This record gives sequence, C-alpha cells and structure tokens, in this order.
Amino acid sequence: MRDAAAADAAAFGHTLSRSGARQAERDGFDVSTDLAATLQRAAADDALIVIATPMNSVAEVLDAIAEHAPECGITDVVSVKRPVYDLVVERGLQSRYVGGHPMAGTENSGWSASQSGLFRRAAWAVTYDWAAELDEAGQPVPAEWAELFTQVCQLAALAGAEAVPVSGARHDEAVARVSHLPHVIAEALSIVGDKGDTLAQSLAAGSFKGATRVAGTDPQLVRNMVETNAAALVPTIDELIELLRSARDGLATGHPDMKQLAESGHRAYTRFNARSGARRESVSPVRISSRPVMRVHPGSPNWVRDLKQIESLGARIEVF
Repeated sequence: MRDAAAADAAAFGHTLSRSGARQAERDGFDVSTDLAATLQRAAADDALIVIATPMNSVAEVLDAIAEHAPECGITDVVSVKRPVYDLVVERGLQSRYVGGHPMAGTENSGWSASQSGLFRRAAWAVTYDWAAELDEAGQPVPAEWAELFTQVCQLAALAGAEAVPVSGARHDEAVARVSHLPHVIAEALSIVGDKGDTLAQSLAAGSFKGATRVAGTDPQLVRNMVETNAAALVPTIDELIELLRSARDGLATGHPDMKQLAESGHRAYTRFNARSGARRESVSPVRISSRPVMRVHPGSPNWVRDLKQIESLGARIEVF
C-alpha cells in the first residue's frame, strides 16, 4: 500500500488488527476491519485482490473472496505457492489467480514495520501453474488470465521489484533452501548462543547477530512458513545435517580438520553471490539485477513455453 501510494496508484486494504487499521488511517491510508465490505468494494471497483496473510488464514480469505468478489483477480504474497494454489483449485478460482511472493522483508511485522521501497530490486516470484496445465493439455490460455498475469507483474514493477516466473513446486523447493532453512538455522543458533549466558551475549558480534536476525520473527509466522513447506524443507534439513555431521567428525579427531566444508562453502558462497547479488536487508536474500531480462507478451503464441525457459534460467521478465 505504501508503494502504491508512492506511485499514485489507488489502493485500499483490510486487516483484523484494529490498532493496525487506526495506525494506517492516521498515516493517510484507506484501511478497514470489515472484510466483507472491503471485498464488496473490490468487486465494485474490479480491483486486484492481494492476499497478504499467514498461510493458516488463506482458506478463510479465499472463501470470503468466493462469496463477495468472485470475479476479481487474485494474487498473494504468501511464502509458499503450491499449498496456496491447491486451496485455490479446491474453490474453482484458478482462472482468477496468479500467485506471487516478493523475496524481501524484515523480521518485524504489523503496520508499524511497513516501509516504502522494501521490495526495490528484489525478486518477486510470479506463478503460472494454471497456464502451464492448460498448455500441456493443448488448451489455450484465456486472454483474461494473460491480462491478470500482466497485472501481477505490473504490481511487482510498481513496488520496484523484478518479476521472476516460477511454477509453484519449483518455487517451494527453492525457498526451502534460501528462505525457510535460514529460519530454522537462526532459531537453533539462537538457542545455542543463549546457552553461553551473559559472556556469550557480551561477545556476540556481527556474524552471530546477522545469522540469528530472523529469529526475531513472530514464532507463529515462522511456523506458518516452515510447516506448510515441510515436504521441501525436510530433505534440505537432511542435507544440512549431513554437512554438519561431516564437519563434526572431522573436528573430533586428534588432528581437527574442517578443510572440506570451509573450502566448499566459500566456493558456493562466491558462486551464489556472483549470480544473485544478495540484499543484506532481505529476509530471503535473493536479488537478480545481474540476471538477464526477457521481454514477454502474455497471450502471444508460445508465451507459456517461454515462461518455462525463462524459469530455467532464473531470469526476470518485463511484460508488454
């Protein structure tokens, strides 16, 4: 909403938090605590609805949309994509839905934690699962859905982000590695550090504070992220455990040795940063300004197949 206002785009919103609504209103934003009324207004305005709730609230919001604004386009900013899509399909809303996930944020939450420019130059995942299913079945993608895909990409651009086409399953596997696993590590590392009592707290510096920053996230939000992506996250945790076990065994010998992990990790870090140009302030450190830019015309021949190729490159897109 802050970025929309900065771009002179009309936007209004809903929140269950009365205090959050009052804070937003004091800042000059149009926010209501009445979901039905907000959705009815969205239907009258033919607005694009952005679901910005924890995963455990998505089904309830989708039910309300189906009742009060069934013709509106829908997107979301939830950190998992396939579980959201499954809920959308259960309600027969897939022709009205294009998923989204901006890969930026902070450990704080609520209106007071919001800021304009948060998504600038961040990757913004934009899903195309329904179009891919139609394309694989040899069926045309409706023009209305192509227009909705364009709208969601334009929303990302309005916020200064870079749209990246993804399928839900590949998105969830990727964020398990670069977003959800870091949350698990941060929680565990905080516990280990805390057991060092006051001396460890006094000596903790940048490496510890940076590695544990996202442990400051509301525990319920963390649970919503990692538990709904458990299928992709568990194998990733297994990879980490094996690396830690190998390092532990090397250090437990008469001649402590962590050469393999240190050198392999350094090489991986160098490759990753060369590809992504990580954003220091992002909860999910992915930025792709160094990636190629592909121009896509939604609705043109073979455009869905183009999205698949672009996804394989991890490239960003511009729509026209």
